[in-house]
Amino acid sequence: MKKQKALGFALGSGGARGVAHIGFLQAMEEEGIVPDYISGCSMGSVVGMAYAAGMSPKEMREAAFSLKMIDLIDLTNKPGGLFDTRKIRKLLTKYVGEIEFKDLKIPYRCVAVDLHSQEVVEMSEGDVIGAVIASSSIPGVFKPTERDGMRLIDGGVLERVPVKAVRHMGAKQIVAVDVLGQKQCRHKCPNAMGMLLDVFDIMDNHRTKRCKNDHHNHIDIWLEPDLGMMSQYSLKGVKTAYEKGYEIGKEHAKEIRKLYR
Repeated sequence: MKKQKALGFALGSGGARGVAHIGFLQAMEEEGIVPDYISGCSMGSVVGMAYAAGMSPKEMREAAFSLKMIDLIDLTNKPGGLFDTRKIRKLLTKYVGEIEFKDLKIPYRCVAVDLHSQEVVEMSEGDVIGAVIASSSIPGVFKPTERDGMRLIDGGVLERVPVKAVRHMGAKQIVAVDVLGQKQCRHKCPNAMGMLLDVFDIMDNHRTKRCKNDHHNHIDIWLEPDLGMMSQYSLKGVKTAYEKGYEIGKEHAKEIRKLYR
């Protein structure tokens, strides 16, 4: 199939809800649609990196369905977070090896936030797994990543769907996948921690809406799988997340295919 313009996928953050990205990529693979560029943030950076490294959606699905929280949790007494990221590095290395960005089969970029500059940072060189861990380090939960003089945390803090990054790579046609959507507050008034999370969700909703509006001229298709009230912090609903990602990919396959022409 001859393509006239470069196609880019921007895969957004979303914790366990990000398994929907795997279902979306499975649908794309079945439809014969392969992106020229991929950008990712947080869980989207994990899925995007694995796909760019050559891991199939089927392999990613099997890995996600067998994942347990104990595989990720590594308590630390170091400042910056409750958990170390050593287990995450070991797990990712198991699937893709020790690779650099230049070794990837599809051009890929991920985003994090630098606490020093208070800006979004796009990473596209050197150690891929280190960059993905930085992009996925939820503030206060995982310790920040020190890299090239920066102190990096989860990119979703400022830009949960990295449209700008994939555009900077050269994508002319962009499909953005936002697995968080417009997050809703709980119907029942939560405890103090739940209240803080609800407030953070409202702030995140508005930031993402503003980002979407700012880049609307560059976004061809914006997808939001219907994941209901699934928590991004629990692995219980990952099979449903995969199915919903697959469904929305199939539903919009014809539109996405047209971007090739």
